[in-house]
Amino acid sequence: MTASRPFSRREFLATTAAALAGSSLSFAADAPAASEPIIDIHQHTHYGGKRDKNWNYVSGARTDEELVAHQRKMGITKTILLPSGRPLIRPSTHEGRSNGLESTCTANDACMALAKQFPKEFVFGANEVPDIAEAPSVIEKYLKMGAVVIAEQKFGVECDSPEMQRLYQMAADYNVPILMHWQVGSYNYGFPHFYKMLEKYPKTNFLGHAQTFWANIDKANVDDPKNLYPKGKITPGGITDRYLSDYPNMYGDLSAGSCNNSIKRDPEHARAFWDRHQDKLLFGSDCADSVGVGEECTGASTIGLIRKLASSKAIERKLLYGNAKKLFRL
Repeated sequence: MTASRPFSRREFLATTAAALAGSSLSFAADAPAASEPIIDIHQHTHYGGKRDKNWNYVSGARTDEELVAHQRKMGITKTILLPSGRPLIRPSTHEGRSNGLESTCTANDACMALAKQFPKEFVFGANEVPDIAEAPSVIEKYLKMGAVVIAEQKFGVECDSPEMQRLYQMAADYNVPILMHWQVGSYNYGFPHFYKMLEKYPKTNFLGHAQTFWANIDKANVDDPKNLYPKGKITPGGITDRYLSDYPNMYGDLSAGSCNNSIKRDPEHARAFWDRHQDKLLFGSDCADSVGVGEECTGASTIGLIRKLASSKAIERKLLYGNAKKLFRL
């Protein structure tokens, strides 16, 4: 295995500056009252920036102030902030490509700082690169400080590796979910045999997210790293559909372009899928924009689709609020 090394001082400062930025926010702490509460289970601090060809962070990421404004525009009443792991050069981070969750998202301290500043609106998760020796102790540290999820696990590791299994057990021990980014060829390898982990850790609640998770609602889907956003009508009964049906500890994260695409490609299927799994699906945004409204914002678009397509008001409220409130005990 390639030896890991920390980033340079310049890179380190860029990734941790957000932890201090929250203290300088000057806008009002009280969000406008929403007509109906919405919980967003998937957002990130300092999301959407760019890095140079050497994977050094550069400017352009969304600020904490912009994130708070974005969530309020979407009508979100409680947001879960998902941190990245520490920046490392090693195979599990694709030699740095996966640092910052393959973006410029910041780590545990930054998420916790913003959540502490706005406790009515934000809570935070705990994360670390899973195959380093100190990963369990780092994650446990933040769980003890109030983290409500282990996430977002987005690293190049086998889903049934010993390193991941120790996190599954920790999630059960602390009664928090673990959210996994499934992307064939890149992150959390082995989705077709993940059922073995669902069976081995029945007390661990797993949240599925991203391209491979949502592509596999389709029974006709064939995993293809070059076609992560398939189009066309969906045949029910794919791997994801079966996991949600067969395992009480499998849940789905309705976030990002991958989920949004799965809705738009076959709205009739989406409505039936939500009926079938109405107690297992939770809204998340996972969008990097600063707009917070309209089609330019994936989160706002998904909220609109849920309100438009849900077959009943009761199901709409479960997807946008009730399921997350129950699973995360908010």
